Amino acid sequence: MKKIFLIIGILGLLFTACEDFLTEENKSDINAETFYATEDGFNALVNATYSELRTIYGGAPWLFCAGTDMYVEGRQSQPVGLSEYRFLTPSEVEAGVLYDVCYNAIQTCNMALHYAELTEDNANLDARIGEIKAIRAWSYFLLVQTYGGVSLVTDFISSPVLSFERNSAEEIYAYLVPEMTEALGMVNDAAFDGHITKRAVQHFLAKIHLTRGYESFASNDDFSKAASYADAAIAGQSLNLSFEELWTPGNEQNEEVLFSVQYDAVSIATDPENLGQSQSSYFGPYMGGSDVAGMAPWRSYNLCPTMYFFDLFTENDSRLEATMMLNIYDNYYDYYNVADLSATLVDYYYAPKWASSDADIKAWRDADPSNRNETIVYKYETWEASKNSATDYMHPAIKKFDDPTSAFSTTGMVSTRDLIIARLGETYLIAAEAYLKSGDNGKALDRLNEVRRRAAKEGTDISVSSININTILDERALELAGEYHRWFDLKRTGTLIERCDMYNKDVEASFFNGDGGKKILRPIPQSAIDLNQNKDFAQNPGY
Repeated sequence: MKKIFLIIGILGLLFTACEDFLTEENKSDINAETFYATEDGFNALVNATYSELRTIYGGAPWLFCAGTDMYVEGRQSQPVGLSEYRFLTPSEVEAGVLYDVCYNAIQTCNMALHYAELTEDNANLDARIGEIKAIRAWSYFLLVQTYGGVSLVTDFISSPVLSFERNSAEEIYAYLVPEMTEALGMVNDAAFDGHITKRAVQHFLAKIHLTRGYESFASNDDFSKAASYADAAIAGQSLNLSFEELWTPGNEQNEEVLFSVQYDAVSIATDPENLGQSQSSYFGPYMGGSDVAGMAPWRSYNLCPTMYFFDLFTENDSRLEATMMLNIYDNYYDYYNVADLSATLVDYYYAPKWASSDADIKAWRDADPSNRNETIVYKYETWEASKNSATDYMHPAIKKFDDPTSAFSTTGMVSTRDLIIARLGETYLIAAEAYLKSGDNGKALDRLNEVRRRAAKEGTDISVSSININTILDERALELAGEYHRWFDLKRTGTLIERCDMYNKDVEASFFNGDGGKKILRPIPQSAIDLNQNKDFAQNPGY
Protein backbone atom coordinates (compact mmCIF):
# COMPACT_ATOMS: atom_id res chain seq x y z
CA MET A 1 0.00 0.00 0.00
CA LYS A 2 1.35 3.36 -0.99
CA LYS A 3 2.70 5.67 1.73
CA ILE A 4 2.24 9.43 1.70
CA PHE A 5 4.96 11.43 3.39
CA LEU A 6 3.71 14.71 4.82
CA ILE A 7 6.07 17.40 6.00
CA ILE A 8 4.96 18.99 9.24
CA GLY A 9 7.68 21.58 9.38
CA ILE A 10 10.73 23.04 7.76
CA LEU A 11 13.97 24.40 9.19
CA GLY A 12 13.21 24.57 12.92
CA LEU A 13 10.90 21.59 12.49
CA LEU A 14 12.05 20.07 9.21
CA PHE A 15 15.69 19.95 10.34
CA THR A 16 14.73 16.97 12.45
CA ALA A 17 14.80 15.05 9.15
CA CYS A 18 13.14 11.66 9.21
CA GLU A 19 11.93 12.01 12.79
CA ASP A 20 9.56 14.80 11.83
CA PHE A 21 7.91 13.00 8.94
CA LEU A 22 4.62 11.28 9.55
CA THR A 23 4.05 8.04 7.70
CA GLU A 24 0.34 7.63 7.17
CA GLU A 25 -1.42 4.50 6.00
CA ASN A 26 -3.49 5.25 2.93
CA LYS A 27 -6.75 3.49 3.75
CA SER A 28 -8.75 5.35 1.13
CA ASP A 29 -6.64 3.94 -1.72
CA ILE A 30 -6.32 7.47 -3.14
CA ASN A 31 -2.79 8.83 -3.31
CA ALA A 32 -1.73 12.45 -3.08
CA GLU A 33 -1.09 12.84 -6.79
CA THR A 34 -4.56 11.62 -7.61
CA PHE A 35 -6.46 13.58 -4.97
CA TYR A 36 -4.63 16.90 -5.20
CA ALA A 37 -4.85 16.84 -8.98
CA THR A 38 -8.62 17.19 -8.70
CA GLU A 39 -10.34 20.53 -8.29
CA ASP A 40 -11.64 19.55 -4.83
CA GLY A 41 -8.26 18.26 -3.74
CA PHE A 42 -6.43 21.35 -4.93
CA ASN A 43 -8.98 23.61 -3.23
CA ALA A 44 -8.32 21.70 -0.01
CA LEU A 45 -4.65 22.64 -0.34
CA VAL A 46 -5.58 26.28 -0.98
CA ASN A 47 -7.68 26.25 2.19
CA ALA A 48 -4.74 24.76 4.07
CA THR A 49 -2.53 27.69 3.06
CA TYR A 50 -5.07 30.12 4.50
CA SER A 51 -5.37 28.01 7.63
CA GLU A 52 -1.65 28.46 8.27
CA LEU A 53 -2.33 32.17 8.81
CA ARG A 54 -4.31 31.26 11.92
CA THR A 55 -1.18 29.70 13.34
CA ILE A 56 0.91 32.74 12.44
CA TYR A 57 -1.46 35.32 13.91
CA GLY A 58 -3.83 33.48 16.25
CA GLY A 59 -1.61 32.89 19.28
CA ALA A 60 0.20 35.13 21.75
CA PRO A 61 1.28 38.36 20.02
CA TRP A 62 4.62 38.80 21.77
CA LEU A 63 6.67 39.03 18.58
CA PHE A 64 4.35 41.66 17.13
CA CYS A 65 3.91 43.90 20.17
CA ALA A 66 6.22 43.22 23.13
CA GLY A 67 9.33 45.28 23.73
CA THR A 68 7.98 48.46 22.16
CA ASP A 69 6.94 51.95 23.25
CA MET A 70 3.26 50.98 23.46
CA TYR A 71 3.03 47.99 25.80
CA VAL A 72 4.48 47.08 29.19
CA GLU A 73 4.09 44.19 31.58
CA GLY A 74 1.30 43.94 34.13
CA ARG A 75 1.24 41.53 37.03
CA GLN A 76 1.38 38.48 34.78
CA SER A 77 4.81 37.84 33.35
CA GLN A 78 5.78 38.23 29.71
CA PRO A 79 8.73 36.53 28.00
CA VAL A 80 11.37 38.97 29.25
CA GLY A 81 13.62 38.25 26.32
CA LEU A 82 11.05 39.79 24.01
CA SER A 83 9.47 42.38 26.29
CA GLU A 84 12.64 43.64 28.02
CA TYR A 85 15.49 42.22 25.88
CA ARG A 86 16.92 40.57 29.01
CA PHE A 87 18.23 37.01 28.71
CA LEU A 88 17.10 36.80 25.09
CA THR A 89 18.84 33.75 23.67
CA PRO A 90 18.41 31.53 20.62
CA SER A 91 16.74 29.01 22.93
CA GLU A 92 13.90 31.40 23.80
CA VAL A 93 10.83 29.47 22.65
CA GLU A 94 8.64 32.50 22.03
CA ALA A 95 11.34 34.12 19.89
CA GLY A 96 11.37 31.15 17.54
CA VAL A 97 7.64 30.61 17.17
CA LEU A 98 7.27 32.83 14.12
CA TYR A 99 10.23 31.12 12.46
CA ASP A 100 8.58 27.72 12.74
CA VAL A 101 5.05 28.69 11.81
CA CYS A 102 6.09 30.82 8.83
CA TYR A 103 8.10 27.95 7.40
CA ASN A 104 5.18 25.62 7.94
CA ALA A 105 3.09 28.07 5.94
CA ILE A 106 5.77 28.31 3.24
CA GLN A 107 5.99 24.53 2.92
CA THR A 108 2.20 24.27 2.65
CA CYS A 109 2.31 26.92 -0.10
CA ASN A 110 5.14 25.07 -1.86
CA MET A 111 3.08 21.89 -1.75
CA ALA A 112 0.01 23.66 -3.14
CA LEU A 113 2.02 25.26 -5.95
CA HIS A 114 3.54 21.88 -6.80
CA TYR A 115 0.11 20.33 -7.24
CA ALA A 116 -1.19 23.41 -9.05
CA GLU A 117 0.91 22.26 -11.99
CA LEU A 118 -0.75 18.85 -11.90
CA THR A 119 -4.34 19.72 -11.09
CA GLU A 120 -7.18 19.68 -13.57
CA ASP A 121 -8.16 23.01 -15.05
CA ASN A 122 -10.69 25.10 -13.18
CA ALA A 123 -11.93 28.61 -13.66
CA ASN A 124 -10.24 29.97 -10.53
CA LEU A 125 -6.87 28.23 -10.86
CA ASP A 126 -4.80 31.31 -11.74
CA ALA A 127 -6.40 33.36 -8.97
CA ARG A 128 -5.76 30.61 -6.43
CA ILE A 129 -2.14 30.33 -7.51
CA GLY A 130 -1.81 34.09 -7.03
CA GLU A 131 -3.28 33.83 -3.54
CA ILE A 132 -0.85 31.07 -2.59
CA LYS A 133 2.10 33.09 -3.91
CA ALA A 134 0.93 36.10 -1.88
CA ILE A 135 0.72 34.07 1.32
CA ARG A 136 4.16 32.59 0.71
CA ALA A 137 5.68 35.99 -0.01
CA TRP A 138 4.01 37.52 3.06
CA SER A 139 5.40 34.70 5.21
CA TYR A 140 8.89 35.53 3.96
CA PHE A 141 8.25 39.21 4.66
CA LEU A 142 7.47 38.41 8.29
CA LEU A 143 10.59 36.25 8.49
CA VAL A 144 12.98 38.76 6.97
CA GLN A 145 11.73 41.56 9.20
CA THR A 146 12.05 39.42 12.31
CA TYR A 147 15.20 37.39 11.68
CA GLY A 148 16.94 39.08 8.76
CA GLY A 149 18.30 36.75 6.11
CA VAL A 150 16.79 33.26 6.17
CA SER A 151 16.76 30.20 3.93
CA LEU A 152 14.89 30.70 0.70
CA VAL A 153 12.96 27.51 0.00
CA THR A 154 10.53 27.62 -2.89
CA ASP A 155 10.29 23.95 -3.90
CA PHE A 156 7.97 21.38 -2.38
CA ILE A 157 10.08 19.07 -0.23
CA SER A 158 8.80 15.50 -0.21
CA SER A 159 11.89 13.80 1.23
CA PRO A 160 14.29 14.75 4.03
CA VAL A 161 16.57 17.74 3.49
CA LEU A 162 19.34 18.04 6.06
CA SER A 163 21.25 21.15 5.02
CA PHE A 164 20.10 24.69 4.26
CA GLU A 165 21.94 27.82 3.17
CA ARG A 166 21.18 31.19 4.70
CA ASN A 167 20.20 33.78 2.11
CA SER A 168 20.79 37.45 2.82
CA ALA A 169 17.96 39.85 3.60
CA GLU A 170 18.65 41.52 0.26
CA GLU A 171 18.14 38.20 -1.51
CA ILE A 172 14.89 37.55 0.34
CA TYR A 173 13.52 40.93 -0.75
CA ALA A 174 14.76 40.31 -4.29
CA TYR A 175 12.59 37.20 -4.26
CA LEU A 176 9.47 38.38 -2.49
CA VAL A 177 8.98 41.67 -4.37
CA PRO A 178 8.57 40.04 -7.81
CA GLU A 179 6.70 37.14 -6.23
CA MET A 180 4.13 39.46 -4.70
CA THR A 181 4.04 41.50 -7.90
CA GLU A 182 3.28 38.33 -9.87
CA ALA A 183 0.50 37.54 -7.40
CA LEU A 184 -0.98 40.98 -8.04
CA GLY A 185 -1.50 40.09 -11.69
CA MET A 186 -3.21 36.82 -10.84
CA VAL A 187 -5.62 37.39 -7.92
CA ASN A 188 -9.16 38.55 -8.46
CA ASP A 189 -10.07 42.22 -8.63
CA ALA A 190 -13.12 41.91 -6.41
CA ALA A 191 -14.52 42.79 -3.02
CA PHE A 192 -12.87 40.95 -0.16
CA ASP A 193 -14.69 37.67 0.57
CA GLY A 194 -11.99 35.79 2.46
CA HIS A 195 -9.71 35.31 -0.55
CA ILE A 196 -6.76 37.63 -1.13
CA THR A 197 -7.70 40.27 -3.70
CA LYS A 198 -5.81 42.88 -5.71
CA ARG A 199 -6.33 45.60 -3.12
CA ALA A 200 -4.91 43.38 -0.38
CA VAL A 201 -1.85 42.57 -2.52
CA GLN A 202 -1.40 46.28 -3.30
CA HIS A 203 -1.48 46.98 0.44
CA PHE A 204 1.12 44.23 1.01
CA LEU A 205 3.34 45.52 -1.78
CA ALA A 206 3.13 49.04 -0.39
CA LYS A 207 4.33 47.81 2.98
CA ILE A 208 7.08 45.65 1.50
CA HIS A 209 8.49 48.51 -0.59
CA LEU A 210 8.14 50.92 2.34
CA THR A 211 10.09 48.58 4.60
CA ARG A 212 12.83 47.86 2.07
CA GLY A 213 13.14 51.58 1.46
CA TYR A 214 14.84 51.97 4.85
CA GLU A 215 17.41 49.25 4.15
CA SER A 216 20.95 49.82 2.88
CA PHE A 217 20.11 47.74 -0.19
CA ALA A 218 16.92 49.67 -0.98
CA SER A 219 15.94 50.45 -4.55
CA ASN A 220 15.80 54.12 -5.45
CA ASP A 221 12.08 53.92 -6.14
CA ASP A 222 10.97 51.87 -3.10
CA PHE A 223 9.28 54.78 -1.34
CA SER A 224 7.61 56.07 -4.48
CA LYS A 225 6.39 52.57 -5.32
CA ALA A 226 5.09 52.18 -1.77
CA ALA A 227 3.09 55.39 -2.15
CA SER A 228 1.78 54.32 -5.55
CA TYR A 229 0.69 50.88 -4.38
CA ALA A 230 -0.92 52.33 -1.26
CA ASP A 231 -2.90 54.82 -3.31
CA ALA A 232 -3.95 52.01 -5.65
CA ALA A 233 -5.20 49.99 -2.68
CA ILE A 234 -7.05 53.05 -1.33
CA ALA A 235 -8.70 53.40 -4.74
CA GLY A 236 -10.28 56.71 -3.81
CA GLN A 237 -12.21 55.23 -0.88
CA SER A 238 -12.70 57.50 2.12
CA LEU A 239 -12.80 56.38 5.74
CA ASN A 240 -16.53 56.73 6.29
CA LEU A 241 -17.20 54.31 9.13
CA SER A 242 -16.88 55.65 12.65
CA PHE A 243 -14.04 54.10 14.61
CA GLU A 244 -16.56 52.52 16.97
CA GLU A 245 -18.47 51.00 14.07
CA LEU A 246 -15.25 49.78 12.50
CA TRP A 247 -14.61 47.58 15.54
CA THR A 248 -18.15 46.59 16.49
CA PRO A 249 -18.21 42.82 17.14
CA GLY A 250 -19.68 41.01 14.16
CA ASN A 251 -18.68 43.77 11.74
CA GLU A 252 -15.26 42.36 10.86
CA GLN A 253 -16.10 42.12 7.15
CA ASN A 254 -16.87 45.80 6.79
CA GLU A 255 -16.01 47.89 3.74
CA GLU A 256 -12.61 49.00 5.09
CA VAL A 257 -11.18 45.51 5.61
CA LEU A 258 -8.79 44.54 2.82
CA PHE A 259 -7.74 41.21 4.29
CA SER A 260 -8.37 39.24 7.46
CA VAL A 261 -7.70 35.79 8.86
CA GLN A 262 -11.15 34.36 9.20
CA TYR A 263 -12.75 32.29 11.96
CA ASP A 264 -16.15 30.94 12.82
CA ALA A 265 -17.62 28.80 15.60
CA VAL A 266 -17.90 25.70 13.40
CA SER A 267 -14.19 25.69 12.58
CA ILE A 268 -13.17 25.55 16.26
CA ALA A 269 -15.96 23.24 17.42
CA THR A 270 -13.65 20.26 18.00
CA ASP A 271 -11.60 22.19 20.59
CA PRO A 272 -13.32 25.53 21.31
CA GLU A 273 -10.93 26.47 24.14
CA ASN A 274 -7.80 26.21 22.01
CA LEU A 275 -8.63 26.66 18.33
CA GLY A 276 -9.88 30.24 18.35
CA GLN A 277 -7.67 33.30 18.31
CA SER A 278 -6.34 35.09 21.39
CA GLN A 279 -6.14 38.77 20.40
CA SER A 280 -8.93 39.74 22.79
CA SER A 281 -7.06 38.14 25.71
CA TYR A 282 -4.19 40.62 25.72
CA PHE A 283 -3.83 44.39 26.05
CA GLY A 284 -5.59 44.81 29.35
CA PRO A 285 -5.72 44.19 33.08
CA TYR A 286 -6.98 41.19 34.97
CA MET A 287 -10.76 41.32 35.37
CA GLY A 288 -11.57 38.27 37.42
CA GLY A 289 -11.20 34.52 37.35
CA SER A 290 -13.46 31.60 36.54
CA ASP A 291 -15.90 32.67 39.25
CA VAL A 292 -17.08 35.40 36.89
CA ALA A 293 -17.21 33.21 33.80
CA GLY A 294 -19.47 34.82 31.25
CA MET A 295 -19.40 38.19 33.02
CA ALA A 296 -15.90 39.34 32.12
CA PRO A 297 -13.38 38.37 29.46
CA TRP A 298 -10.15 36.67 30.38
CA ARG A 299 -7.32 39.19 30.31
CA SER A 300 -3.75 38.04 30.69
CA TYR A 301 -2.71 41.31 32.42
CA ASN A 302 0.26 41.93 30.20
CA LEU A 303 0.88 43.94 27.05
CA CYS A 304 -0.71 46.79 28.97
CA PRO A 305 -0.82 50.13 27.13
CA THR A 306 1.84 52.61 28.22
CA MET A 307 1.27 56.14 29.43
CA TYR A 308 2.95 57.33 26.22
CA PHE A 309 0.02 55.80 24.34
CA PHE A 310 -2.63 57.25 26.65
CA ASP A 311 -1.00 60.69 26.51
CA LEU A 312 -1.41 60.80 22.72
CA PHE A 313 -5.18 61.17 22.92
CA THR A 314 -6.90 64.53 22.93
CA GLU A 315 -10.41 65.26 24.12
CA ASN A 316 -11.71 65.49 20.56
CA ASP A 317 -10.28 62.17 19.38
CA SER A 318 -13.10 59.62 19.30
CA ARG A 319 -10.64 56.74 19.26
CA LEU A 320 -10.09 56.78 23.01
CA GLU A 321 -13.65 55.68 23.80
CA ALA A 322 -13.73 53.44 20.73
CA THR A 323 -10.42 51.75 21.59
CA MET A 324 -10.58 51.52 25.39
CA MET A 325 -13.33 50.28 27.69
CA LEU A 326 -13.81 53.34 29.90
CA ASN A 327 -17.07 52.17 31.49
CA ILE A 328 -17.23 48.65 32.88
CA TYR A 329 -20.74 47.60 33.74
CA ASP A 330 -21.89 45.02 36.27
CA ASN A 331 -21.54 42.52 33.45
CA TYR A 332 -18.67 43.55 31.18
CA TYR A 333 -20.47 42.44 28.04
CA ASP A 334 -23.54 44.56 28.81
CA TYR A 335 -21.78 47.20 26.75
CA TYR A 336 -22.53 45.09 23.68
CA ASN A 337 -25.58 43.12 24.72
CA VAL A 338 -27.83 45.68 26.40
CA ALA A 339 -29.55 48.05 24.00
CA ASP A 340 -30.40 50.66 26.66
CA LEU A 341 -27.72 51.06 29.32
CA SER A 342 -29.54 53.82 31.20
CA ALA A 343 -30.57 51.40 33.95
CA THR A 344 -27.26 49.52 34.16
CA LEU A 345 -24.84 49.91 37.04
CA VAL A 346 -21.36 51.13 36.22
CA ASP A 347 -18.85 49.19 38.32
CA TYR A 348 -15.71 50.98 37.12
CA TYR A 349 -15.08 54.24 35.30
CA TYR A 350 -11.77 55.45 33.87
CA ALA A 351 -11.67 59.23 33.84
CA PRO A 352 -9.57 60.65 30.97
CA LYS A 353 -6.92 63.27 31.69
CA TRP A 354 -9.27 66.11 30.69
CA ALA A 355 -12.01 64.85 33.04
CA SER A 356 -10.11 63.71 36.13
CA SER A 357 -10.54 66.58 38.58
CA ASP A 358 -12.76 66.12 41.63
CA ALA A 359 -15.28 68.47 40.04
CA ASP A 360 -15.26 66.43 36.84
CA ILE A 361 -15.85 63.19 38.75
CA LYS A 362 -18.70 64.74 40.75
CA ALA A 363 -20.32 66.01 37.58
CA TRP A 364 -20.00 62.55 36.03
CA ARG A 365 -21.71 60.92 39.03
CA ASP A 366 -24.42 63.57 39.18
CA ALA A 367 -25.34 62.90 35.55
CA ASP A 368 -26.64 59.42 36.54
CA PRO A 369 -26.53 59.04 40.34
CA SER A 370 -28.53 55.80 40.53
CA ASN A 371 -25.98 53.96 38.39
CA ARG A 372 -22.82 55.87 39.24
CA ASN A 373 -22.81 56.79 42.92
CA GLU A 374 -21.14 53.51 43.88
CA THR A 375 -18.83 53.37 40.86
CA ILE A 376 -15.12 52.92 41.52
CA VAL A 377 -13.44 55.73 39.62
CA TYR A 378 -9.86 55.58 38.43
CA LYS A 379 -8.43 58.99 37.69
CA TYR A 380 -6.03 59.39 34.81
CA GLU A 381 -2.96 59.57 37.05
CA THR A 382 -3.63 55.99 38.24
CA TRP A 383 -3.80 54.43 34.78
CA GLU A 384 -0.15 53.42 34.58
CA ALA A 385 0.19 49.63 34.49
CA SER A 386 1.73 47.93 37.50
CA LYS A 387 3.10 44.49 38.31
CA ASN A 388 1.32 44.63 41.67
CA SER A 389 -1.75 42.38 41.90
CA ALA A 390 -3.43 45.03 44.05
CA THR A 391 -3.77 47.13 40.92
CA ASP A 392 -6.23 44.85 39.13
CA TYR A 393 -8.67 46.92 37.08
CA MET A 394 -6.72 50.14 37.65
CA HIS A 395 -6.04 50.89 33.99
CA PRO A 396 -8.42 50.48 31.07
CA ALA A 397 -8.30 47.60 28.61
CA ILE A 398 -8.28 47.74 24.84
CA LYS A 399 -11.78 46.67 23.83
CA LYS A 400 -11.40 46.67 20.02
CA PHE A 401 -11.16 42.90 19.90
CA ASP A 402 -13.82 41.97 22.47
CA ASP A 403 -15.86 38.95 21.52
CA PRO A 404 -19.10 38.78 23.52
CA THR A 405 -19.95 35.46 21.85
CA SER A 406 -16.85 33.67 23.14
CA ALA A 407 -16.84 31.28 26.04
CA PHE A 408 -14.77 32.05 29.12
CA SER A 409 -11.40 30.31 29.01
CA THR A 410 -8.09 30.89 30.73
CA THR A 411 -6.31 29.80 27.54
CA GLY A 412 -7.61 32.91 25.80
CA MET A 413 -7.86 31.00 22.50
CA VAL A 414 -11.62 31.28 22.25
CA SER A 415 -12.47 34.22 20.03
CA THR A 416 -13.95 33.61 16.60
CA ARG A 417 -13.71 37.21 15.47
CA ASP A 418 -11.71 37.60 12.27
CA LEU A 419 -8.14 38.82 12.78
CA ILE A 420 -7.80 41.92 10.62
CA ILE A 421 -4.40 42.02 8.92
CA ALA A 422 -4.87 44.79 6.33
CA ARG A 423 -7.39 47.60 6.53
CA LEU A 424 -7.86 50.92 4.83
CA GLY A 425 -6.92 53.09 7.81
CA GLU A 426 -3.45 51.58 7.85
CA THR A 427 -3.19 51.85 4.06
CA TYR A 428 -3.61 55.63 4.40
CA LEU A 429 -0.84 55.69 7.01
CA ILE A 430 1.45 53.60 4.80
CA ALA A 431 0.83 56.11 2.02
CA ALA A 432 1.55 59.00 4.40
CA GLU A 433 4.87 57.50 5.47
CA ALA A 434 5.83 56.64 1.89
CA TYR A 435 5.11 60.17 0.66
CA LEU A 436 7.01 61.61 3.62
CA LYS A 437 10.05 59.50 2.78
CA SER A 438 9.66 60.47 -0.89
CA GLY A 439 9.83 64.15 0.08
CA ASP A 440 6.21 64.99 -0.70
CA ASN A 441 5.03 66.36 2.64
CA GLY A 442 1.83 67.75 1.16
CA LYS A 443 0.52 64.37 0.05
CA ALA A 444 1.81 62.83 3.27
CA LEU A 445 -0.30 65.28 5.28
CA ASP A 446 -3.33 64.66 3.08
CA ARG A 447 -3.19 60.92 3.71
CA LEU A 448 -2.55 61.28 7.45
CA ASN A 449 -5.27 63.87 7.92
CA GLU A 450 -7.83 61.59 6.29
CA VAL A 451 -7.24 59.23 9.23
CA ARG A 452 -7.51 62.10 11.71
CA ARG A 453 -10.64 63.44 10.01
CA ARG A 454 -12.42 60.18 10.70
CA ALA A 455 -11.11 60.11 14.26
CA ALA A 456 -12.36 63.60 15.16
CA LYS A 457 -15.52 63.83 17.22
CA GLU A 458 -18.43 65.40 15.42
CA GLY A 459 -18.02 69.14 15.01
CA THR A 460 -14.29 69.13 15.82
CA ASP A 461 -11.05 69.18 13.88
CA ILE A 462 -7.91 67.34 14.95
CA SER A 463 -5.97 67.69 11.71
CA VAL A 464 -2.26 68.54 11.85
CA SER A 465 -0.27 70.99 9.71
CA SER A 466 3.21 69.49 9.90
CA ILE A 467 4.56 65.98 9.61
CA ASN A 468 7.67 63.94 10.41
CA ILE A 469 8.36 60.31 11.23
CA ASN A 470 7.30 60.79 14.86
CA THR A 471 3.98 62.23 13.71
CA ILE A 472 3.49 59.07 11.64
CA LEU A 473 4.45 56.73 14.49
CA ASP A 474 2.21 58.55 16.96
CA GLU A 475 -0.71 58.32 14.56
CA ARG A 476 -0.05 54.64 13.95
CA ALA A 477 -0.16 54.15 17.73
CA LEU A 478 -3.55 55.87 18.00
CA GLU A 479 -5.06 54.15 14.99
CA LEU A 480 -3.59 50.66 15.29
CA ALA A 481 -3.45 49.96 19.03
CA GLY A 482 -3.46 46.24 19.70
CA GLU A 483 -3.10 45.38 16.03
CA TYR A 484 -0.06 43.36 15.15
CA HIS A 485 2.27 46.02 13.74
CA ARG A 486 4.17 47.95 16.40
CA TRP A 487 7.46 46.08 16.75
CA PHE A 488 7.78 46.02 12.96
CA ASP A 489 6.96 49.75 12.78
CA LEU A 490 9.77 50.66 15.16
CA LYS A 491 12.25 48.26 13.58
CA ARG A 492 11.41 49.52 10.08
CA THR A 493 11.87 53.17 10.98
CA GLY A 494 15.03 52.63 13.05
CA THR A 495 13.38 54.01 16.19
CA LEU A 496 13.09 50.86 18.33
CA ILE A 497 15.88 51.65 20.77
CA GLU A 498 15.11 55.37 21.00
CA ARG A 499 11.39 54.89 21.64
CA CYS A 500 11.78 52.01 24.09
CA ASP A 501 14.28 54.10 26.03
CA MET A 502 11.85 57.04 26.13
CA TYR A 503 8.54 55.30 26.77
CA ASN A 504 8.94 51.72 28.02
CA LYS A 505 9.65 51.64 31.75
CA ASP A 506 10.37 47.88 31.68
CA VAL A 507 13.31 48.02 29.28
CA GLU A 508 16.47 48.53 31.32
CA ALA A 509 19.19 50.94 30.32
CA SER A 510 21.67 48.06 30.20
CA PHE A 511 20.05 46.89 27.00
CA PHE A 512 20.90 50.15 25.33
CA ASN A 513 24.30 50.57 26.95
CA GLY A 514 25.37 47.06 25.99
CA ASP A 515 24.64 45.16 22.80
CA GLY A 516 21.09 46.43 22.37
CA GLY A 517 21.92 47.79 18.96
CA LYS A 518 22.69 44.25 17.85
CA LYS A 519 19.35 42.89 19.01
CA ILE A 520 17.28 44.61 16.39
CA LEU A 521 16.80 41.14 14.91
CA ARG A 522 15.41 38.21 16.86
CA PRO A 523 17.69 35.15 17.16
CA ILE A 524 17.46 32.23 14.75
CA PRO A 525 16.13 29.32 16.87
CA GLN A 526 19.01 27.29 18.26
CA SER A 527 17.21 24.07 17.35
CA ALA A 528 17.26 25.07 13.68
CA ILE A 529 20.99 25.78 13.79
CA ASP A 530 21.82 22.59 15.69
CA LEU A 531 19.88 20.35 13.32
CA ASN A 532 21.18 22.00 10.18
CA GLN A 533 24.12 20.02 8.79
CA ASN A 534 25.36 23.23 7.18
CA LYS A 535 27.51 24.40 10.08
CA ASP A 536 28.23 27.70 8.35
CA PHE A 537 24.62 28.82 8.92
CA ALA A 538 25.28 31.96 10.98
CA GLN A 539 23.41 33.20 14.05
CA ASN A 540 22.32 36.85 14.23
CA PRO A 541 24.63 39.39 15.93
CA GLY A 542 24.27 39.75 19.69
CA TYR A 543 23.36 36.13 20.38
